[in-house]
Amino acid sequence: MRILLVEDHLELSHWLAKALRDAHLTVETAHNGADADALLHTQDYSLVLLDLSLPKMDGLDVLRRLRARGGTRAKTPVMILTARGGIDEKVQGLNLGADDYLAKPFELAELEARVKALLRRSQGNEALVHNCGALSFDTITRMFSYGGKAMALTPREHAVLEALITRLGRAVSKEKLFDEVFALADDVNLDAIELLIHRVRKKLEQGDLADPAAITTLRGIGYLLQPRSAMPAAAAK
Repeated sequence: MRILLVEDHLELSHWLAKALRDAHLTVETAHNGADADALLHTQDYSLVLLDLSLPKMDGLDVLRRLRARGGTRAKTPVMILTARGGIDEKVQGLNLGADDYLAKPFELAELEARVKALLRRSQGNEALVHNCGALSFDTITRMFSYGGKAMALTPREHAVLEALITRLGRAVSKEKLFDEVFALADDVNLDAIELLIHRVRKKLEQGDLADPAAITTLRGIGYLLQPRSAMPAAAAK
């Protein structure tokens, strides 16, 4: 899940980005409205956290331009984060298409809970727990368990596995995985996904489980996560 955090207060931006990354989210940052508008014009995000009092372009103008743009990017969920407390401005933001509104100062736990709820809804998936054979993903705690035991995953391994299990039964392209796992500032190429898939596969092969999960490579299409019991016999070998 790739999030755009738009916040001009550099210390707060750094603190929030670190907290969200610790919650296994890929975070990109913009520190003024013009940069945010440019990113939203060219990049796909699962969620935007948007301050209102921004240099170069006000947050409400960023939101207005996003919603007027059309296409799938115009539907990107937006949560407004602002110290402005006026009810008129809150109503204006919601009327322009904001999905949620959180006034500063706020508790980090509340922000994380609201982010998770918006991400579940935006993916069209309200399920709290996703299961794939012996593998389970709890969308509230954002933890994976395998055979009833917590999995040890790096943030990027976690992001790959989350992208696959929340689209269970559907192939996910290498390009889509790349967009969800890496930020624009990361100095990596598309082949990095193959290495991550290899690492995750190794962890799914550990242990003697009744119904392990497995990742199938569909050449030219992408990757598919499914229980090994659901795979054709030839593919399961």
